[in-house]
Amino acid sequence: MKKKMGKNSGPLALLSFNLLIVMVGIGLVIPILPFYVEKFNANAKVLGALVAVFAFMQFLFAPVWGRLSDKIGRKPLITIGLLGFAIAEFIFAFALGLWMLFVSRIMAGMFGSALMPTAMAYVSDVTEPEKRGQGMGFLGAAMGLGIVIGPGIGGWLAEFDLSYPFIFAGIAATIAAIVSILILPESYPKEKREKEPEVKKENQFVLMKTALKSPVGFLLILVFIMSFGLANFQSIFSYYALERYDYGPQEVGFIILIIGIIGTIVQGVGVGKMTAIFGEERVVTISLLISAFGFVIMTLATNMTWILITTAVFFVGNSMLRPSLNSLISKLAGNRQGMIMGLNNSFLSLGNVAGPLLAGTLFEWNIHIPYLFGAFVMIVGLILTKIWISQKARKVKEVS
Repeated sequence: MKKKMGKNSGPLALLSFNLLIVMVGIGLVIPILPFYVEKFNANAKVLGALVAVFAFMQFLFAPVWGRLSDKIGRKPLITIGLLGFAIAEFIFAFALGLWMLFVSRIMAGMFGSALMPTAMAYVSDVTEPEKRGQGMGFLGAAMGLGIVIGPGIGGWLAEFDLSYPFIFAGIAATIAAIVSILILPESYPKEKREKEPEVKKENQFVLMKTALKSPVGFLLILVFIMSFGLANFQSIFSYYALERYDYGPQEVGFIILIIGIIGTIVQGVGVGKMTAIFGEERVVTISLLISAFGFVIMTLATNMTWILITTAVFFVGNSMLRPSLNSLISKLAGNRQGMIMGLNNSFLSLGNVAGPLLAGTLFEWNIHIPYLFGAFVMIVGLILTKIWISQKARKVKEVS
């Protein structure tokens, strides 16, 4: 029986809602965290550590959850991820000491990382290859929307009490977990799991090294490049806007809201249509080129209108890149969707750690260098992608 998007629209909508909740929980932290840690007499260094430990936990645990979803199914992992994330948010809201904030961020990174690779594996289970880009686009749109509305919700709730945003995220994740338990069907039943051979457990870094030599290896490098570029942009944009344009949180928030909405529309509507017309490989190359161009022209913007246009160009490119890459990876992953998507998330998290660290250092040299370096990285990715596609086509020709 063919897997249709219409038939599976309910589970995909619920998955998208789950990711939306988690990304809202992550996004609402952005405007509040600096003020929240002040209650514990913490400084910017501690704030950076709280951000880094979250991404690092995602990096370590995403493949673990991915392999586990291949073993016990997708639904249990999605439920566990939501409940663990909810507990982490409640701990943050009612923290009595700095150590509890670190416990919360560690747990949020650990359990939050269970959702993305498992959700992507779920989409791969229930969609035909030609519809996979569209399914991945739905998930990407939900994530993008969560990041967009998260800071707005967080800023509004924080006016009443700084703990309210985290309580809200905890309650929302708990509700999503309960709904998943009651409604979400399992996409990878026991009879399918039992047919798959046991996979030997290996060290995370060994797995990543092995994955780089596999058919999806180059695509995982592109995942790192993509997340590096986005994290490079997000981590210093507020500082860049302040130093160059003297913009405050209100202006920066407005810009992020507008480009976030554009990115969400592109992922939810545009990516599926573009991959159906051009194919994932061509969309990936177009996306890398647009992202690089966006990085460069951002340094030339002189007023709000041009800032919105130039940042939107970059965001459109990056928004097209993520689901297209995920779709390509899932097609090459075979029966190890969970494990490969887990590794996918690890490379994503690694980019989220490296991007801000390097961008901050380059920013001290010159405020434009992080964006110009980001453009350079995207161009390198584009050249390598062209070579990879050419080699792949040559191998197919030799076989036929």
